[in-house]
Amino acid sequence: MAMLEIDDLTVRYDDTSAVDGVSLRVERGEILAVLGPSGCGKSTLLRAVAGLEPPAAGCVRADGEDLARVPTHRRGFALMFQDGQLFNQKTVAGNVGYPLRIRRRPRAEVRDRVAELLELVGLSAYAERRPDSLSGGERQRVALARALAVEPRLLLLDEPLSALDAALRDRLAGELREILTAAGTTALLVTHDHEEAFAVADRMALMRAGRVVQSGTPADVWAAPVDAEAADFLGYDRVVRGDAAALLLRAAGRSGGGAVALRRSALEVDEHGPLAGRIVAFRSAPELLRLTVAVPGIGEIAAVARQAGVWAEVGAEVSLRVVPDRLAVLSH
Repeated sequence: MAMLEIDDLTVRYDDTSAVDGVSLRVERGEILAVLGPSGCGKSTLLRAVAGLEPPAAGCVRADGEDLARVPTHRRGFALMFQDGQLFNQKTVAGNVGYPLRIRRRPRAEVRDRVAELLELVGLSAYAERRPDSLSGGERQRVALARALAVEPRLLLLDEPLSALDAALRDRLAGELREILTAAGTTALLVTHDHEEAFAVADRMALMRAGRVVQSGTPADVWAAPVDAEAADFLGYDRVVRGDAAALLLRAAGRSGGGAVALRRSALEVDEHGPLAGRIVAFRSAPELLRLTVAVPGIGEIAAVARQAGVWAEVGAEVSLRVVPDRLAVLSH
């Protein structure tokens, strides 16, 4: 039995379906990321699971129990939002222990649990600090420790890292996964950031216009986007079709045609490569050159040169190879 079961769930605002017939499963100890652009319905889905939005149809079950008549505070879930919602008048330890104190847990139990959680999130030395003296990343780790304090059967995370700068977000995504895995926590994460979803989740569901359009492991979803729109959202550079797609697949040693999604690094300069092209533009990036190359039968397309000391000039002819795991054949 899955820890969380969402069956054909629909949430409507007037005549608009914000969530439209969504079905998902989250196994015990698993982290599921629901990924999608703003307005796709992912936060509404999270709020419906929490009991903060009434469903128009379908149901949510936890450990086999239908939650239709179970209020939010009795579901055994914890929520963590992007702003952390910490109490600045309390210390870090006071924030983490707050959910335990309002449940009238013994003082010694609260003290020990707070110490355990601060060690888990790497903030043992910050117990007496105030949240407003911490960095954004430290504040989010305090919020995570507080959410885990009562050992929720499900942790709901709504864009927990979106308020942080890119470098910090990348680092904390990995830390978030380590912390949740170490705690054995079942979690449902919603985010618009595909890199965050890939870094944190065991499985992911791609949502669009209220519906789940694709689900699977991050590696599976990345390797085979369901369509061109999904590929674009997941960070692929462009989609080529028809004869151009067939030409690229042959160069990669694969058969077929239709439509192919390409990463920016799908083509690499290689003196033995099967494709020929002419450099239209280039720019330096750390550890490589990024090129725009005109390739007969394909048109202008992104490529990279990774070799140390590669020299580039607009108009120069280059040979290119296709890196097979940096393209995906689309079914639609």
